[in-house]
Amino acid sequence: MRIVGIDFGERRIGVAAADDRTRLAIPLTTAEVRGDPVDELVRIAAEQRAEELVLGLPLSLTGAEGPQSRHIREVVAALSERISIPIRLHDERLTTRQAERASPRKKSVSRAKAGSPGRDAVAAAILLQAYLDSQRPYD
Repeated sequence: MRIVGIDFGERRIGVAAADDRTRLAIPLTTAEVRGDPVDELVRIAAEQRAEELVLGLPLSLTGAEGPQSRHIREVVAALSERISIPIRLHDERLTTRQAERASPRKKSVSRAKAGSPGRDAVAAAILLQAYLDSQRPYD
């Protein structure tokens, strides 16, 4: 099963993927949001042949939901009316900061031009890997 992780932003959507056998998230790409973001998510899900989507749920450091969390829930509600695959939400606290630390600052622009997935895709991979790890049974 192909699982696609989404780091959803107002301007960019980071995309990562994994399968249920390897359970290893890989950053893929960053898509620019042009127009309706739900249309973009539908396109990404189809293009990636996603069988499950995992979107980051932005929580405060205390774990509380705020306006951004409510917006993501609205996006997920609209998306669930357009696609029939499972859509999961997973805590995305600090994923962007982890992605920033993983990517050298000065090289981020040149790497993006060279076809690198970019910081948003790395954040999506961090989010997806955290989700996958949370689903593993304890030994």
